[in-house]
Amino acid sequence: MRDLSSPSVEGSAAMKKWGFIALHAAVAAIFIFLLQRFSLNASLESSLLWALTFGVCAAGLAYKQANR
Repeated sequence: MRDLSSPSVEGSAAMKKWGFIALHAAVAAIFIFLLQRFSLNASLESSLLWALTFGVCAAGLAYKQANR
């Protein structure tokens, strides 16, 4: 007979995976925003656009790594 606690274990693993992906995307976006805005003196709009782009790319990479 199947253990009733197995779905919660699977849910916990899925939550950790999505948390990892979100954390990876957020750190990449923050890093690029700070680099663009303060080190390279880019405009706010440009910095936000690059942060969004790198955040999405980082999330995609983290998703691919989490599914390996």
